[in-house]
Amino acid sequence: MPHVYGDIHSGNCYKVKLLLTQLGIAHTWEHVDILAGATHTPEFLAMNPEGRIPLVRLDDGRLLAESNAILNYYAEGSPLLPADRYLRALVLQWQFFEQYSHEPYIATPRYIVRYLGNPPARQAELAERRPRGYAALNVMEHHLAGADFFVGGHYTIADISLYAYTHVAPEGGIALDDFPRIRAWLARIAAQPGHLPMPP
Repeated sequence: MPHVYGDIHSGNCYKVKLLLTQLGIAHTWEHVDILAGATHTPEFLAMNPEGRIPLVRLDDGRLLAESNAILNYYAEGSPLLPADRYLRALVLQWQFFEQYSHEPYIATPRYIVRYLGNPPARQAELAERRPRGYAALNVMEHHLAGADFFVGGHYTIADISLYAYTHVAPEGGIALDDFPRIRAWLARIAAQPGHLPMPP
């Protein structure tokens, strides 16, 4: 079965755990302590020279990194990845948005606050990143004005990609009070069959 190296409290790792759970794919999970430097040991770097999680060792021993690449690999052939060419491209569009316009400005403030303890030396960075996090949320809120989910009118890995860090954005000081459509969407995601909450 696949073996996942990750930290369940990392949104990027949680994405993978959520998808595998919802698809009923048996797997093993190995916790990797990023603060202790576990992703920069010679052993880990031999598997992923970029020194990042999540990382999956597939059934046949091959390795696959990058959370959204892993989601696409495992969602293939399932209802969570549309067969239609255009809809698949829209899934990728939102996943690229998540990694380029969303994750750096929502996940990083959460990392600074939750993982690093909100140190004074990072306050200027927080002040710079949070407005761009709100800008990403505004894009999502606007899209959800005419849709229950992000692609094709139903739950896909585009939703999983965006859900992972959005639902814990307040942990980084990014409030969701002014985003009613996002909050309703979060509730729809949490109500999906097999949903696995991120542990407290």
